[in-house]
Amino acid sequence: MTFSGFGEYAVDFYDGLVEDNSKPYWDDHVETYKSDVRAPMEALLAELAPEFSDGFGDPKVFRPYRDVRFAKDKTPYKTHCGGVIEQGRGGGAYYVEVGPAGLRAGGGCFYLASDQIARFRQAVDTELHGEALGKILQKLEKTGWEIRGDRLKSKPRGFDADHPRLDLLRYRSVYAVRVWEPDDVLHERGALERVRKAWRQLREFNEWARDRVGPSEQPRRQRS
Repeated sequence: MTFSGFGEYAVDFYDGLVEDNSKPYWDDHVETYKSDVRAPMEALLAELAPEFSDGFGDPKVFRPYRDVRFAKDKTPYKTHCGGVIEQGRGGGAYYVEVGPAGLRAGGGCFYLASDQIARFRQAVDTELHGEALGKILQKLEKTGWEIRGDRLKSKPRGFDADHPRLDLLRYRSVYAVRVWEPDDVLHERGALERVRKAWRQLREFNEWARDRVGPSEQPRRQRS
């Protein structure tokens, strides 16, 4: 299947799900999800995979069901559809999402296990790799990306308060995101070109994460 855009009712489907996150709504609209959301997302990833999968693994579309076992919020369905190409959570990721906010692209270290945090800080501590990451993030910000992540309020243990890259060392996750609000392009092939261009801008960041952090060697914790 060639990607030709997300379906006409992709955003409407999620607008409705936000208002009524229930099994009856899902059952009544599941065919819209399959045709306007899931199938286009699979086609989008399939076309992007030849360029971005090398060193990162096969693409996948995230399941639509939330893991509510340990969550206070018991609503059963995710209010967006995400797809990713990654070798393991945290070690660099090419991410794309469609939902009420429109189209979102992202990459970097969305989640870091403790062993990954240790490798991340070890790399940032060195002048070579730490300064490289700082320049990568600055460049992304200048070209319109938003840098996000979970950060310590104080310095991490074992590092001096005057470390030249303390701001980077405080990250427990760090990633870049860009959003395009719903428009006609979302439903056209141009959406693929938006994501392709965005992912190319993320390549240096993701390769830094792949080479310096890599996937966790710890059992993955269950999260909602």
